[in-house]
Amino acid sequence: MSSWRDAILKEFVPNTSKLTLVADPDALLTEEKLALELKNRGFDLLEFNNPVKFRYAYESKYRAKWENGEYTDLVVVLRKPDFELENLPYDLLLTAGKKLIFNLGELFPNFSYPVLEKLDRCNLDSLFEAQKKYAPDRMGDNASKDFILHHVFGIDLEQIDSVVELLRTLLRLHYNKITIPELLSDRLVQVLKQRGVFHEWPLEEIVPDEKAFFALLQERWPVFLDSLSPKEAYGKSSDKYRKSSDNDFKYPGPVVLPFDHQDIRVYIDNLFIEGKLNPVQKPEINLEPHSWIRSGIAETKAEYEGLRINRLIDLVEKNAPNKDSKYSDWLEFALKWAELGALIHQDYHQAKEWEQTQQIGINLNNVFAEWLSDYYEGLANLPSIHPAMLHHVPRMLARELEDEPGKGIALIVVDGLSLEQWITIRQILHGQDRSLVMRESATFAWIPTITSVSRQAIFAGNIPYYYSLSINTTNKESRLWRQFWEGNGLSRFDIGYKRGLGEGDIVKAIDDTLDPQRTKVIGLVIDKVDKIMHGMHLGAVGMHNQIRLWCQEGALNSLIGYLLNQDYQVWLTSDHGNIECYGKGKPSEGAIAATRGERVRVYPTPELRDSVASSFTFAHKWEPIGLPKDYFPLVAGGSDAFINEGEKTVSHGGISIEEVIVPLVKFERKTR
Repeated sequence: MSSWRDAILKEFVPNTSKLTLVADPDALLTEEKLALELKNRGFDLLEFNNPVKFRYAYESKYRAKWENGEYTDLVVVLRKPDFELENLPYDLLLTAGKKLIFNLGELFPNFSYPVLEKLDRCNLDSLFEAQKKYAPDRMGDNASKDFILHHVFGIDLEQIDSVVELLRTLLRLHYNKITIPELLSDRLVQVLKQRGVFHEWPLEEIVPDEKAFFALLQERWPVFLDSLSPKEAYGKSSDKYRKSSDNDFKYPGPVVLPFDHQDIRVYIDNLFIEGKLNPVQKPEINLEPHSWIRSGIAETKAEYEGLRINRLIDLVEKNAPNKDSKYSDWLEFALKWAELGALIHQDYHQAKEWEQTQQIGINLNNVFAEWLSDYYEGLANLPSIHPAMLHHVPRMLARELEDEPGKGIALIVVDGLSLEQWITIRQILHGQDRSLVMRESATFAWIPTITSVSRQAIFAGNIPYYYSLSINTTNKESRLWRQFWEGNGLSRFDIGYKRGLGEGDIVKAIDDTLDPQRTKVIGLVIDKVDKIMHGMHLGAVGMHNQIRLWCQEGALNSLIGYLLNQDYQVWLTSDHGNIECYGKGKPSEGAIAATRGERVRVYPTPELRDSVASSFTFAHKWEPIGLPKDYFPLVAGGSDAFINEGEKTVSHGGISIEEVIVPLVKFERKTR
């Protein structure tokens, strides 16, 4: 076999069984490439988790087809051990032509299963290749961990025996957002501590936590700059790695780090460019114009931002994903793209760089549209451990509540907030509260990227197909939110929800909704950004200016601080982003469109949608993935809009990266 997927795919031959039952406790069928191949072979995956919701989809989408004489290749997936297949409803067992069982233990028999099950499915290709090449004997926990660390994550434990090797390893992991499971991280820390070389380092913090690692680097950067001067004591070789106990550092370890080592500096300047490290004032240091160190020294604002813009342009051009990239590659890239967008849409941006990023954006969104057509459908069924889509977020929060029952959960949904506008907000929040730690990630919104579709998915914890009766309104959000949490064991008195926030004192506004002594989960909708967008006539630059002014008033910072002080886990996300777009013509379809947005039109039949699409070739006929059966969107791609030619606006509803990939942020307080 050339891939671990082959062992699974050989069991799926089209037109041999209209219904196949699969026990898939390790969620193998939802891996991106495997899910795409199953889709290309004509198989539909339907997960059996909630019996009521399953029955609704099964009866309406598949049983009806069978009664009409249509054939399907339906796969019902149970994410539980194989013996529980027999507990499925009798009519499924009677109808099924095949019953299959897949698990990691059969694919990788010589590794410890408790270690295997913690791996992200994207790591299985590397492990399979290493298994073929080295044919390891049966291994226990530690041997499995060491093998996987080496052959999957590129960490050779025997080679990490110096400061440079440790820094190089952690920079590669954290800069590239390579997440290793906790039990592997613990193993790495254990081995490094046994080495004796790193006994002063806070390994338990900086190995698993990128924020702690970058904070340590931030502390040492000014000292490294001082060391460049022969007059400074820190520059003396005898003092170079002396201990930090006599310094005002939060993180122990060497005082001066070898930032100038060739294997280290290739990461450091990028960390400054991408906003993960902050430059410092050192006017006395003279540098060459193209020195890598310049990115870490605060010059005049215009000079520094100009340097960042040009470097970020280079980075996004070099690192742009392609139509076959993993969804995680798009999420990570979107954060870099947002950093560039936030800089470009400042008042002092240069026309040349603006035009350059516009062209990059056009090319990027063309590729993104291709990628979505192949891979978007498979995202909905991915495990919610790291939410790939917005409807996964409450499922993840439910696990967080279970893991930390003493804490409450607060979810802030900022309607319409794009990733690049989050960058603007993040900078202001950091200035308002230096103790605030913001753990940033991103996730996919629902398409079409409009509030009634995508925001409801957040509060329902489910795909839009299951709230078809309210698909054109948000008035049922509170009920959907309460239903989700009641289904996870809470009483209605434990659950809070409030929308329409953003003006004035938000903390005071939720006083009638949040009782810190009783409320265990609360969902809050801030609609200020959406209001700014729909009244915006000055484009993306105007959006950033207005959002900046609103955030500087301090209402959002006060809300986050209040919730943290009341011992809540605090999360922030958005239902969709937005994009500056330009008119390509306005359809005159009268009342046949159920939704008539500037970036999306929705029709009750594919024929009506197709008739309009024939005259608007810039638009995409979006398949109703996860949507109600009578919901057929025509979505704008790129920066086009269904408005009069020559007009400009900021809007949402389409399939650009700016609209589809949204922030997901967890707030914490610094512990040091």
